[in-house]
Amino acid sequence: MEFWGYKIVKDKEENKPIDTQAEKTTVLVTPVEEKEVQIYKGNDRPIAVMYDNHNQAWPQAGLNKAYLVYEIIVEGGETRLMALYKGADLELIGPVRSARHYFLDYAMENDAIYVHFGWSPQAQSDIKKYSIHNINGIYEDGSTFWRSKKKYAPHNAVTSTKNILASATKKGYRTTSDKESVLKYTADELDLKDARTATSITIPHSNLQTVRYEYDQENKVYKRYARNKAQTDWETAEPITTKNIIVTKCENYTLNDKENKGRQGLKNIGTFDGYYLTNGKIMEIKCIKNARDEKTIYQDLEGNEIEINDGNTWINICPIDAKITIEPEETEELDSTQNTETNNANSRT
Repeated sequence: MEFWGYKIVKDKEENKPIDTQAEKTTVLVTPVEEKEVQIYKGNDRPIAVMYDNHNQAWPQAGLNKAYLVYEIIVEGGETRLMALYKGADLELIGPVRSARHYFLDYAMENDAIYVHFGWSPQAQSDIKKYSIHNINGIYEDGSTFWRSKKKYAPHNAVTSTKNILASATKKGYRTTSDKESVLKYTADELDLKDARTATSITIPHSNLQTVRYEYDQENKVYKRYARNKAQTDWETAEPITTKNIIVTKCENYTLNDKENKGRQGLKNIGTFDGYYLTNGKIMEIKCIKNARDEKTIYQDLEGNEIEINDGNTWINICPIDAKITIEPEETEELDSTQNTETNNANSRT
């Protein structure tokens, strides 16, 4: 880049301005390379897949390739997962299980094609009510899903992204999207420098399903455990890991339906307490959802939308009374006049 100009200088003896032409100057400007978010890019429409999370379905395939995974309680104290993919090419996904109506809220807010194998009565009704683009394995012609011989039914229905997209195209579903991400990603590494250290978090969804994440400092990710078992990928045997963890505490309840199977409902409209963890640190947040088909907003306690590190994220939506444990514990400094038992109190959440 070249700049030309003139400058005025003063003669030291006569103190008179003298016009002189500046020397031709060449200034080399190095362009600043802007970082781009990698986890959420392109115009591929997200695909949301309902994962079986029964222990007979473990290990599952493809979870490490999802940019976002939701975990929410279902009947019997089990949880199910909903994994979201964008522009992914996976030959094996699953095992896939049936729909539950409150997962639809998170499929809608992500503008995703919803993939499942069966449905509850309320999920079936709400899919029709909200005109959700869905692919139900029970009604497919056999070219979209297949049964793996390595697991037993009903924990062995699997699919692929190629098959899902082929079915979506056949149904006339839109396969591109210009919607922004639910999460506010940052390409610059976020360290939460002033936040509390969190090398481990334990989240009890129920007496049956307790999840733990352990921080791997070398790789800057959290490794996932469920029921004290390390979670791994079905195909690669690699640990299931996540860059980010979001916890939302919502009230769940048992539905009073005709089938009496103990299916759950979720009171997820409103403002709820939660946490955001990344890079071994944790901060308290507020999780705000104003309608079933509106995006959840995650804010700090001052009301600012939080930034999320570029990388995959697990969102654990747990019961409002869940006794979450964060390690290391943060011990309060109490008045010395208090008794010994009180002095040993801590702020474990």
